[in-house]
Amino acid sequence: MFEGLVRPAIEVAREAFTSDDVPIGAVVFAPDGSVLARARNAREELGDPTAHAEVLALRSAARVFGDGWRLDGCTLAVTVEPCTMCAGALVLSRVSRLVFGAWEPRTGAVGSLWDVVRDPRLNHRPEVYGGVLEAECAALLAEFFAGRRAHPGE
Repeated sequence: MFEGLVRPAIEVAREAFTSDDVPIGAVVFAPDGSVLARARNAREELGDPTAHAEVLALRSAARVFGDGWRLDGCTLAVTVEPCTMCAGALVLSRVSRLVFGAWEPRTGAVGSLWDVVRDPRLNHRPEVYGGVLEAECAALLAEFFAGRRAHPGE
C-alpha cells in the first residue's frame, strides 16, 4: 500500500552512493500526493550534524507548502526509521503521516529504541507505517557499510 511512497525515497538514497554520506533518502508528499521535496543525508557533504535526509526534506517542503512551517496533511517517506532529532522535527512540522522502510534498533525513535512520535504527552502524533520495503531499504545500508569495511579509510 505504501510502497509507492518509499520507492522514491530509495531512489534518492541511491544518490548518496556518490558521497561519503550514509544512503538515507526522504521525500515529502503533499496531501494530493505530489512531491514537495526530496533529500538525502548530507551530513558529511555539508559538515552539518543536522543534515539528515528527513530534516533537509522537511525544510525544503516547508518553503513551498502551508504557512511556512506547518505540513498538515503531508506525508514523510524515508528509507530508515528516524532518529530522535528527525522524529522531533517531523512532529514539530505537523506532518500527518510517516512511512519508513528499515527499522533502526540502535537509534530509531519511532518504536525501536524510543517512540517519540506517539508519545501521548505531545500535542501532535502522526500516523506511522514502518517496515515498508524493509529488505530493500536495509540492503542499501548493508551495501554502503560493506563497502566501508572492504576499503577502510576511504
